Amino acid sequence: MSWWSRMLERHWPPRWLYTTYERQVLEGIDKDSLPKHVAVLADGNRRWARMNAPGEPLVAGYRAGAARLMEFVEWCDEADLQVVTLWVLSTDNLSRSDDDELRPLLAVIDALVKDLAATGRWRVQAVGALDLLPAEMVESLNESAAATSQVDGMQVNVAIAYGGRQELRDAVRSLLAARAGEGATLEEVSRTLEIDEISKHLYTKGQPDPDLIIRTSGEQRLSGFLLWQSAHSEFYFCEALWPDFRRVDFVRALRSYSHRERRFGR
Repeated sequence: MSWWSRMLERHWPPRWLYTTYERQVLEGIDKDSLPKHVAVLADGNRRWARMNAPGEPLVAGYRAGAARLMEFVEWCDEADLQVVTLWVLSTDNLSRSDDDELRPLLAVIDALVKDLAATGRWRVQAVGALDLLPAEMVESLNESAAATSQVDGMQVNVAIAYGGRQELRDAVRSLLAARAGEGATLEEVSRTLEIDEISKHLYTKGQPDPDLIIRTSGEQRLSGFLLWQSAHSEFYFCEALWPDFRRVDFVRALRSYSHRERRFGR
């Protein structure tokens, strides 16, 4: 491939053309039909690193993915969303990764949360089994959450050490402990337990369930993400690896969502 062909491939279509297209698509979407809560499985960072940074540590992909997550939150804010949830590390990833890969990844995630909080624009909260993380990281995550707790802006959940089954287990444990504290017996709890009671003990308690869940990298499964909350969610799957996910891809996801008729099981 010639130098000119490589340059053309890299810079065509030009950014202004995409910007014009994005604006036209957004203007054509009824604002009332947009989701309130969007969740994303930011998948494909390691594959991106192997393809785009051969010979470099995989952390190069995580850094590129974190930079894209910052942009993604901006896009969600511009679309006037109320809540965005970013899944950055599963409990499976936590147990499978070796220390040489995990430590740099945790550092990237910690820096991402700090950067999100430092904007002063959003309420930032880490959700997941945080007790599985290093104590110093948990302290840092809690500091970021505390610093933004009074911000009147979009809610940003960063799902770290998150697993759907783990969340449901923790919710049931929390519920049982709360009811026991009220003097209820197991028999009483089993007889009177209602669905809404479980919802009140999830990591995302008090927040609306996700309307739209986006997954990148071509995978078409939830992998346990927001098992309880996603009962009536719409899904959008994109072939792009996460660091290559563009604003135009996000706009297309919103357009796809706006064209769907949500039945909520009816």
